[in-house]
Amino acid sequence: MLVKLRETKGQALVEIALVLPLVLILILGTLELGHVIHASLVINHAAREGARLGALNANDSEIINRVNEVVTLPGSSQPQIFITPTEGNRKPGESITVEVRYPVTIYAPLVNYFLPNPFVVKSQVTMRVE
Repeated sequence: MLVKLRETKGQALVEIALVLPLVLILILGTLELGHVIHASLVINHAAREGARLGALNANDSEIINRVNEVVTLPGSSQPQIFITPTEGNRKPGESITVEVRYPVTIYAPLVNYFLPNPFVVKSQVTMRVE
């Protein structure tokens, strides 16, 4: 009995050494996925807010300011905002499209091999001008 206990003593340590890196990678990957999904939701909301303002005949600077107010993500990056058509070419009944792009920095190691760093999240919303 004593001999059998001595043989299995290091088995748990070897198993932990093999499994722990995989578990940590899964946990970090899940956290990064949540980070990217959160950024995607915020960018989608910002594009919707900008398109709604544009549908109410706001000018481009008001739309850009509103989108920048809504994007409350950590980091120093500013979103890229594309508005079509420009404010002089909008007519009631036609559509306005607001596209917002935001680079999300990936912090977890090894996730960079699966996702580009920074990962660009984008959203495009089209509404009818009233």
